[in-house]
Amino acid sequence: MSAVRGIRGATTVAANERGAIVSATREMLELIVRLNKIFPEDVASIWFTATPDLDAEFPAFAARQIGWTDVPLICAREIPVAGALERCVRVLIHWNTDRSQAEIRHVFLHAARALRPQWAIDLPGDEAVSPVADGPGQGTMS
Repeated sequence: MSAVRGIRGATTVAANERGAIVSATREMLELIVRLNKIFPEDVASIWFTATPDLDAEFPAFAARQIGWTDVPLICAREIPVAGALERCVRVLIHWNTDRSQAEIRHVFLHAARALRPQWAIDLPGDEAVSPVADGPGQGTMS
């Protein structure tokens, strides 16, 4: 029986520039797609958030670039918590699948790996990121 499952992802962006936002978001989405074998017709909707310091482009534009033209997308601003990770794009994908929650592969890249170390993906060129204790902007709701 198919259920709607959530897939989480987060990444950081080098600069508040259109190309950087699209590139980082696309990298994250393409990895989520590859690891979970997602087809656009199985995606119910996608929710993106960006930290207040990212306003040069909508992260959802990257989803359109990879062919998700019929998927409902929305972008919002992340809550500006003092001390929170900067230049961060987060995503929540609502996916219709037969997989169990335990089989879902979440993707946290670059400096966002510190938000969810258990879902962190190491990419070539990433510096070591140690797990972050709960503190301002680093709680379990990231």
